[in-house]
Amino acid sequence: MVQETSMGRRPALLVLDLINELVHPEGKYSADGFCEQVAERGVLGRAATAIDRARRDGVPVIYVVVGFSPGYADWPASSELFASARDDDRVVLGTWGTQVHDELKPADGEPVIEKRRVSPFFGTHLDLLLRNLGVNTLLLTGVTTDLVILSTAREGHDRDYHVEVLADAAAADSREAHETALKVIARTARITSVDEALPA
Repeated sequence: MVQETSMGRRPALLVLDLINELVHPEGKYSADGFCEQVAERGVLGRAATAIDRARRDGVPVIYVVVGFSPGYADWPASSELFASARDDDRVVLGTWGTQVHDELKPADGEPVIEKRRVSPFFGTHLDLLLRNLGVNTLLLTGVTTDLVILSTAREGHDRDYHVEVLADAAAADSREAHETALKVIARTARITSVDEALPA
């Protein structure tokens, strides 16, 4: 069980889609703006700080990676978002592309949730894991702000979690998309920072 902090807060840190395909310069989506924004905003460094502090404080760290099975049997043919995935064997689970970036590698025993859609709750055991841990607050970091973080914040809200978005440890494919998404997310979640959510 997660240790309760002040105000009854029992958090878990969710590290969302910080995978090589999206945030490594050699990733197949690196030209789409994610890698540039992650570097410009210092997202990997801030996410690493959040992870280190969470571990120090006994806050569970849960990784989420997006991908599809080899052969793409679970790939959504109707999706505009994922349409290009099959074009160049992108985001195939079990490959380098869907591994968490080396700067943020999971420690032994830290769960890695594999998802096939935008939301980390869809078709996964994430909610079961969070309930078993006694978590009531989600701390979100990762990419992209306008997709997985927005989706997680909204669905987390509807599942009765408190949600806090660590805005300085998140990015979209442009600064404008990031800032616009935060304005929408602020209706269902608290916008905060690594230092505020997980103080030094």
